[in-house]
Amino acid sequence: MTTKDRILDAALTLFAENGYDGTSVEQIAQIVGIKAPSLYKHYKGKEDILNALIDSAEVRYEEMFGSEKHIGKIPESREEFIRATMARISFTMSDPIIRKTRMLLVQEQFRSERISEVTTRHQLDGVRRMFAKIIQGMMDKGLVKTDDPTLLAVELTAPAVLEIARSDRQPQYGQEALEAIEKHLRHFCDVYMK
Repeated sequence: MTTKDRILDAALTLFAENGYDGTSVEQIAQIVGIKAPSLYKHYKGKEDILNALIDSAEVRYEEMFGSEKHIGKIPESREEFIRATMARISFTMSDPIIRKTRMLLVQEQFRSERISEVTTRHQLDGVRRMFAKIIQGMMDKGLVKTDDPTLLAVELTAPAVLEIARSDRQPQYGQEALEAIEKHLRHFCDVYMK
């Protein structure tokens, strides 16, 4: 791991635990094992580190979870849809980088317009649009009853977002949250899939 990567790793942990304002460049440098002035060889400052963290997490999320522009293969069956959706949810709940980034975003969403926009995209708008496209694709294949795909996407994703938020606050409920999400997903399929 490069020094730049170690700086990002340390900063993400500290920002998630203490918030952006509760973390100093000196604390980040200390965890990395460098002097604070050496950190400036890699990043202009704390805001530059924050922006690099957000950029990196967005790339990772796009690759592993998907997005409106990267929905992946449209499922061919109910079980394929459940498997693919649960894989996405398991990733977002268990990936340490994404989990810490989500914790950081939730804490800092009122401090920064960029963080507010990223948080809304990943917890509401983007995930809703992505699943609306997937649901529309499944409607086109005759797997899902014809309806408003955007409303169905909200109905599908809202309980998952709530359960993920709960598991972030109370990690001991992580497995219970996954089970509740899968139960809801199966109910959604029972109601809307042909």
